Amino acid sequence: MVLTRDFKQTVTARVQRDPAFAKALLDEAATLFLNGDPQTARLLLRDLVNATVGFETLATEIAKPAKSLHRMLSIKGNPKMDNLAAIFDAVRKRLHVDLEARAIAAE
Repeated sequence: MVLTRDFKQTVTARVQRDPAFAKALLDEAATLFLNGDPQTARLLLRDLVNATVGFETLATEIAKPAKSLHRMLSIKGNPKMDNLAAIFDAVRKRLHVDLEARAIAAE
């Protein structure tokens, strides 16, 4: 009897039942990109895509092959800004949220 669940399954289940958690992950992914940690941001965004829109549907929506999207959001991915914007937009729409960037003075 297996007593643990796969991390991806856990994240997917939480995103699907807790809209605030999903929105927080999207906010964190955007914040990480803007603050210079694109590698972690891509991984969070990948988890969100899996839990919300799915790679096959996303591929259709933004006219990019699913395999390319998987590569873009991998640890070594290097997506172009327009592709990244399209991915964020698709997830944002799926979660029914708007993203807003604000500068906060560093302490």
